[in-house]
Amino acid sequence: MRLHRLEITAFGPFGTTQKVDFDALSAAGLFLLHGPTGAGKTSVLDAVCFALYGSVPGERQTRGASLRSDHAPVGTYTEVLLELTVGDRRLEITRRPAQQRPKKRGGGFTTEKAQTWLRQYDPATGEWAGLSRSHQEIGEEITQLVGMSREQFCQVVLLPQGDFARFLRADAEARGKLLGRLFDTRRFAAVEERLAELRRTAQQQVEDGDARLLTLAHRMTQAAGGLDSARTPVEGRPGDPGLAESVLTWAAVARTEAREALDIAGVRLAAAEAGQAAARAALDAENDLAARQARHADALRRRERLTEQAPERDRLQDSLDRSLRADRVAPALGLRRDAEREHAAAHTARERARALLPPELADAGAEHLSALEHRLREELGGLDAARRAERRAAAVAEERAVLARETRADEDALRDAADWLTGWEPRRTALAERVEAARDAAARAEHLAGRLEPARRRLAAARRRDALAEDTRAAEARLAEARERRNGAHESWLDVKSRRLEGIAAELAVALAPGDPCQVCGSTDHPAPARTTADHVDRATEDAAYAAYTRAEETRTAAERDLAVTRESWSAARTEVLAGAAADEEPTVAELAAEVDGLARLHAEAHALAGQTHSAREALARAEREYEERVGAQREAERRVAARTSRREALEREQSTLDEELARGRGAFASVAEHAALLERRGALLADAAETVRTAELAAQRLKEADDRLADAAYRAGFATPAEAAGALLGEGERRALQQRVDAWQAEAAAVADRLAEPGTAEAAALPPADPAAAETAHAVAQRALREADSALAAARERAAGLAGLSRQAVTEVRRLGPLREEYDRVARLAALTAGTSAENERRMRLESYVLAARLEQVAAAASTRLQRMSSGRYTLVHSDARSGGRRAGLGLHVVDAWTGNERDTATLSGGETFFASLALALGLADVVTDEAGGVRLDTLFIDEGFGSLDEQTLDEVLDVLDSLRERDRSVGIVSHVGDLRRRIPAQLEVVKARQGSAVRLRTGGDALSG
Repeated sequence: MRLHRLEITAFGPFGTTQKVDFDALSAAGLFLLHGPTGAGKTSVLDAVCFALYGSVPGERQTRGASLRSDHAPVGTYTEVLLELTVGDRRLEITRRPAQQRPKKRGGGFTTEKAQTWLRQYDPATGEWAGLSRSHQEIGEEITQLVGMSREQFCQVVLLPQGDFARFLRADAEARGKLLGRLFDTRRFAAVEERLAELRRTAQQQVEDGDARLLTLAHRMTQAAGGLDSARTPVEGRPGDPGLAESVLTWAAVARTEAREALDIAGVRLAAAEAGQAAARAALDAENDLAARQARHADALRRRERLTEQAPERDRLQDSLDRSLRADRVAPALGLRRDAEREHAAAHTARERARALLPPELADAGAEHLSALEHRLREELGGLDAARRAERRAAAVAEERAVLARETRADEDALRDAADWLTGWEPRRTALAERVEAARDAAARAEHLAGRLEPARRRLAAARRRDALAEDTRAAEARLAEARERRNGAHESWLDVKSRRLEGIAAELAVALAPGDPCQVCGSTDHPAPARTTADHVDRATEDAAYAAYTRAEETRTAAERDLAVTRESWSAARTEVLAGAAADEEPTVAELAAEVDGLARLHAEAHALAGQTHSAREALARAEREYEERVGAQREAERRVAARTSRREALEREQSTLDEELARGRGAFASVAEHAALLERRGALLADAAETVRTAELAAQRLKEADDRLADAAYRAGFATPAEAAGALLGEGERRALQQRVDAWQAEAAAVADRLAEPGTAEAAALPPADPAAAETAHAVAQRALREADSALAAARERAAGLAGLSRQAVTEVRRLGPLREEYDRVARLAALTAGTSAENERRMRLESYVLAARLEQVAAAASTRLQRMSSGRYTLVHSDARSGGRRAGLGLHVVDAWTGNERDTATLSGGETFFASLALALGLADVVTDEAGGVRLDTLFIDEGFGSLDEQTLDEVLDVLDSLRERDRSVGIVSHVGDLRRRIPAQLEVVKARQGSAVRLRTGGDALSG
């Protein structure tokens, strides 16, 4: 990877755009990056890292929000552009962090999102082609091409020597953290953690299994209650060795005792069952005798009660018989009730219809009423033609009224059109003149607008001129005052300085002590030391006077600068005012304001009139359209008036004919419709009355026939009158209740006879009374003994079954725990081995430490090659995996001194030796990490501070080693304050700091180019 060009804008201490040409610096192979403290040397390296990875190195990456320079002007974007070659691809990366920018509309600021651009140079076309603008895609692309993470890049390319000096003196844990970040050994630490996790999981599974096994043992102890084995339960904790064998042995003993107790309970149960059976037989015999004696006594009581109920049973049976005969008369009774109801309804309807008829027709028959209704229908049919003529006459009258209204409307329209057309020409001329006036006003408004804007600018400039004139006078006064204060402060400082110099001997004499040499003459004898006087001035007073003079000088300089800026602004304002003046005299603000007001008023008037152009044109167009519409409407109205006259004459003739026919149809009524409505009402009354008379006659006939059929049915059923038959009828519920009472008496009589005829009942009555209570007491005693024996057997059986089931579960659990115990032993051994806690791991090295130790050994070998050259063959770095005290081994680092042949700790090196040892270590680490990253070629390296601790000879050795890095076109940048390096290294990138922000200058040989 080679850097070509870097552009930094508003980044860190750089307020403006700074350009770094790495191609020019790399031409010399070795170049120097120097500048005063705080100028921004580190910010150049930060910019390279930010361009590649979007963040700055180390702890500075947490300051992403402060990447923007405080010296940058508002509106300038913070941006870093880096051009580099990786492999055979030439790329250009541009990054902008998230930052504040002024709002495009209104005041205040808004946050601009972070942006990134990636482009690639095409040598075939000589142009840059855009690749991506995605942060994620560009980050993945750069990481893949460079082959290193941001941490590795900062450690390998930027080579921070301070970190490696601490690395030399650090313990194994600190070295492990740094090497772990660079070589990414997290996968080995993950293996350790995974094995530890598997060990914890397996251990937990084994302990859970033992806990379940102990739970089963506790449950078996509870199940074995009452046995001898229950008094000696299994004791132990999860994980104890031999726990499974103890549980299984105890379970076998408990099962044997439970089977013996079960056999004894079986024998006792058989004896209890025999005793219970004998007591049950005796109880059954006593109960049977008592039951037969009670049945005989009950049968006697029931027979006496049946004898008492016999008369009531006979009466109920007679009611049932009469009800069955009355059922044959029920249909005739229903028909007679229906006929009577129809006759009453028909009679009511007939009386209501006769009340609506004239008195002379109140007793008329149905035939007479029908004949009258027929004659009225014939008369009504003769009025159909008259009714049609009446309807047509109404339609003709309506049409004649419509024609009259339309005629009046057309006459009004003709008069209105004639009146409007009379004033058409004057109106059209006025509208055309209005359109022309608006056009002239538009041209005049455009001309005035061209004069108004420059006049407004001159007015604003005149106001600024007058205000700046006041500011200039005030600035001149402030400058004069500042000069006076500066001169006074200068004189005061010179006076204080002179007085202090006069009393400096007394000030030095204060520190003299007998026997100590004098700071001036060196004598240890002080016969007459000087004494301070009343007006003596000490160093603090002189410094305060000088500080006051410095502040006054800065105030004077600022006042001069403010005056120059104010005068320049005032001159620019005068120039702008005079630019538009007609003469050399400067116009006043009042004159310019009057001119602007006049132009604005004329422009507003012309603009307002010009704004009416569209409306004037629209008004003229509307008037012309209205003229055409009114002329057409006038012609159409004249045509309609002519056509309407002939139609009105035809309607008048038709109306005359209809009037004659209507006079014949109306007769004595107001209208034909009134005459027809009367005839229709009379016909409807007659038809309704005829129908009700016929219905009443038919209902009377059906009622007479129903009476005859009812009398005949009652006679045949054996009743004297229909009323007697109706009284004998019973409802379905009442008849069913009577029948149930009769059937119950008969069933009870049969049951009593059967009971008295049962064999053994009479014999049982002759025997002594039974005593079932005594037999019940004896049976209860036997039953209780049986239950106790059965419960004891069930408990023994349940205990034996429970112990057997729990024993089987314990065996299953022990078998399941076997593989888990083996797995736990195997995983625990591997976890202890990789964690360095196993006795098999003699050096107590963790797996990650073992891998890092191999990497450290590679780094030490690569570093020793350069360290020998830097130390003139004296020192060599070696890796040590020896243990120190109780700590683990693997990451020790020693230095071998060829002069003594001894191996000692790196912490014993001097300051200069530590520097070049750490430099060699950093270069060796860079080589190893580069190989680890896939052998990516690093053509540009940076080395941090530390050269000031070297003597001249060692510095030459170190520079020779660094110069050797240029092999195969590699360039090395040294970041240092050492002045001797500026003589030795001609190619330099100097960072200069100033009040307005830092800047870079490129020096190659004797040239100096400002960045």
